[in-house]
Amino acid sequence: MKVTTTAGHFLLVFLASISHSVICSTSGNETGRLSLLEFKNAISVDPHQALISWNDSSHFCSWEGVSCSSKNPPRVTSIDLSNQDLAGNISPSLGNLTFLRNLSLATNRFTGQIPASLCHLSSLRSLYLSNNSLQGNIPSFANCSELRLLWLDHNALGGGIPRDLPLGLEELDVSLNSLVGTIPPTLGNITKLKMFSCSINGINGGIPSELAGLRGMEILGVGMNNLSGEFPEAILNMSALVVLGLTKNHFSGELPSGIGNSLRNLLQLKISGNFFKGNLPSSLVNASNLVKVDMALNNFTGVVPPSFGKLANLTWLSLTMNHLHAHSKQDWEFMDSLANCTQLQLFSIAVNRMEGQVPSSLGNFSVQLKYLYLGQNQLSGSFPSGIANLPNLIFLGLDRNWFTGSVPQWLGGLKSLQMLDLSYNNFTGFVPSSLSNLSQLIELNMDSNQFVGNIPLSFGNFQFLTVITIAHNNLHGSLPKEIFRIPTIEEVWFFSNNLSGEIPTQVGNAKQLRNLQLQKNILSGDIPDTLGNCENLEEVQLDQNNFTGDIPSSFGKLISLKFLDLSHNMLSGSIPLSLGELGRLELVDLSFNRLTGQVPTKGIFKNSTATQIDGNLALCGGALELRLPECPIRPSNTTKRKLSVLLKVIIPLASTVTLAIVILVLFIWKGKRREKSISLSSSGRGFPKVSYRDLARATNGFSTSNLIGRGKYSSVYQGQLFQDINVVAIKVFSLETRGAQKSFIAECNALRNVRHRNLVPILTACSSIDSSGNDFKALVYKFMPRGDLHQLLYSTQNDERSSDLCCISLAQRLSIAVDLSDALAYLHHSHQGTIIHCDLKPSNILLDENMIAHVGDFGLARFRTDSRTSFGNSNSTVNGTIGYVAPECAMGGQVSTAADVYSFGVVLLEIFIRRRPTDDMLKDGLTIAKYIETNIPDKMLQIVDPQLVQELGLSQEDPVCVDEIATHCLLSVLNIGLCCTKSSPSERISMQEVATKLHRIRESYLR
Repeated sequence: MKVTTTAGHFLLVFLASISHSVICSTSGNETGRLSLLEFKNAISVDPHQALISWNDSSHFCSWEGVSCSSKNPPRVTSIDLSNQDLAGNISPSLGNLTFLRNLSLATNRFTGQIPASLCHLSSLRSLYLSNNSLQGNIPSFANCSELRLLWLDHNALGGGIPRDLPLGLEELDVSLNSLVGTIPPTLGNITKLKMFSCSINGINGGIPSELAGLRGMEILGVGMNNLSGEFPEAILNMSALVVLGLTKNHFSGELPSGIGNSLRNLLQLKISGNFFKGNLPSSLVNASNLVKVDMALNNFTGVVPPSFGKLANLTWLSLTMNHLHAHSKQDWEFMDSLANCTQLQLFSIAVNRMEGQVPSSLGNFSVQLKYLYLGQNQLSGSFPSGIANLPNLIFLGLDRNWFTGSVPQWLGGLKSLQMLDLSYNNFTGFVPSSLSNLSQLIELNMDSNQFVGNIPLSFGNFQFLTVITIAHNNLHGSLPKEIFRIPTIEEVWFFSNNLSGEIPTQVGNAKQLRNLQLQKNILSGDIPDTLGNCENLEEVQLDQNNFTGDIPSSFGKLISLKFLDLSHNMLSGSIPLSLGELGRLELVDLSFNRLTGQVPTKGIFKNSTATQIDGNLALCGGALELRLPECPIRPSNTTKRKLSVLLKVIIPLASTVTLAIVILVLFIWKGKRREKSISLSSSGRGFPKVSYRDLARATNGFSTSNLIGRGKYSSVYQGQLFQDINVVAIKVFSLETRGAQKSFIAECNALRNVRHRNLVPILTACSSIDSSGNDFKALVYKFMPRGDLHQLLYSTQNDERSSDLCCISLAQRLSIAVDLSDALAYLHHSHQGTIIHCDLKPSNILLDENMIAHVGDFGLARFRTDSRTSFGNSNSTVNGTIGYVAPECAMGGQVSTAADVYSFGVVLLEIFIRRRPTDDMLKDGLTIAKYIETNIPDKMLQIVDPQLVQELGLSQEDPVCVDEIATHCLLSVLNIGLCCTKSSPSERISMQEVATKLHRIRESYLR
């Protein structure tokens, strides 16, 4: 009985233990299953059906992406659902999986915040949430004591980098988010950290000295932030460092001379886009494993150390945009040494101060070289012959140097070339037909040279060419139809040549064509209807040719068209109504043709500032702002007969009445001075008539509260005048001031026959008597809501009227410069006579609501109708404004268009450095031009407007590409300003050339 009882007791204990084991197992399994199902329920999109197996038909440990432990009961230890394009939130239920060691949800479309519950997973070793759209702050993972890898890059996380991270962490990647603040010094406590990247965020401050303790650090990436200070000394203690990325910050000072001695394990050194200066450290040769060296966009000086040639593994060496020089044969020795780098694939020394001929040792470079950038230096001589030995070149840039002679035929043998840039040199001779053998070519740029002859017909053999630019040369002959058979062609830039003949009808085959630039040639004939088949066209410039016939109605099919310029041709017929249906059209210039009939009233034609139709004398109707005469109504035959009878009666009667009126007017004029008004009617345009009373009423009696500007000869008021115009600017002349009367007349004469989108639109004029019986003269202009350029440049955020206008982007400045150059080119070269403004300055440049610039104030303007006549204004001297007046005018010399060019150059420089020509620092003969000339290119980023430097520094684009383009653009613009401000008028370029160059720079930058 006792044995039985004992046996029964053990049986009960055994059954109880089994029962307890089953309950525990079921509980653990149920928690895991339910947690995973909750995670699944939070997924809104599963395009690849990655979670289709997540159901009760199988055990959750067999679900896709789920791994479990082998112990009993099985626990979820890993979830890997990366690259599944899942969308939704990350469910907090994952925090219940207490045995989870690996969670990878990278490269999906998760949104929302990182669940705080994940921070309690004490077994978690790796968390990959990269490449999603997660937001909010990074939670504290301090309790995840086992965490080794934390990758949160490529999201939209905000806040700062957590200060309390697990001490066992080995990899931390928070790059490409929206993080702010500083790098926490507490990172120095994580002594096992091997990789830390916070690139492409908004981190500021410096690299804390506490990070000097991270001796095991192998990858440090802090590029594209707002970090500053000198080269961080803490980095020199990271002797295990393999990759160092400081790209595009605000670091300055010199690199430590012994950097190569301290960081001997470096494979990649990326420090481009900073303000480092001094010599390139020769000690880098001691980092003998270096593969990639990117030191572009800094302020390094001196010569390239020949020791770089000892880096046997080097594949990438970019020294672009520094102040490195090579004058003598000894300075060029580094080229001989680089021939030893047998793995070299990229070499760039563009935008430096390399002079003379390219050494023949270039031909000894590695045959693996793919990218060779030598542009924007002062290289000269013939085409570098050593390039013939580099058969694998993909990109070759020799642009903006002083190369001469012909381009060799053997260049067509570099079969791998995809991009070839020979622009802005002095190459002569024919365009080599052998270039058509470059079957991989994508972009060909031979702009601004002295090429002659025809465009080779064989260029039609290109299969992948997207951009061809041979503008600004001396090419002649016809436009090859073969060009438009290239299936990939997107941009054709052949302007400013001597091309003749017609545009081939085959242009309609270029279905990918986006940009067609054929202006300033001698093309003729009709514009082909087939051009309307190019539905991707965004910009068409055919101006300044000899085209005849009608504007093709097929242009109405160009649904992507933004800019259309057909001006200065001999086109006839009416304007197609279909142009008004193009919703993306931003500017249309049809001026100076022979167009007739009614102007459309829809779309772009409702915007008078974006529609240019000057010089077409037979146009009528259109928007009221265009102020064209009404179109006549054609009478019927019956009406014509009635009119004939009436005219026989009315004409004699009208003559008698007219004579009586003339006599009466003469009598009144002699007996009494009465109020009178003028309307610039001699221009042939219909200006409304206004009186003194109208203007007084519009300005509340010329109240000071309506005063918006004051000059030497006039005051400008804001007012409401016409029913169809909300606000106007009324310029009232101070006739008691000597010269004001002449200023009024000069401005009337200047504006009566001119119309251009970048001249301030005049609405009417008034010459009358005020309430006291005194002479009164005023001009009424369209109101410019953004004020003048001077206010835009020099107002501050605290100014009452400035708002946020003081922030001007590089693109806006370029557009303003282009607007001004177009206006002056029109005044100087595109009018029936020549008009010289004589007082161009920022306060005379007004901006409309779209930031389009308009030149105003023609009170000092001079005129001539041909080269032999003198100017209309008889003043013996030009008053102008100090700082903007050309030297020859200040000394009493003859006025010419070159004087305006000088003033424009000063304004152009002022726009980009935001410093007045009368600035206190410009004294003792130092002009704004000399100041810039002595500081570029060495210190260009130190003298341009700091706001521009900040704008470029905050960009989150590819630093090598974006910075280089923007900085090239700045340098090019400043050089144009210097060309305009030469002391001798004969040395200055014309406004036509200025406008062409600025258009090209802006298009290049925006593209």
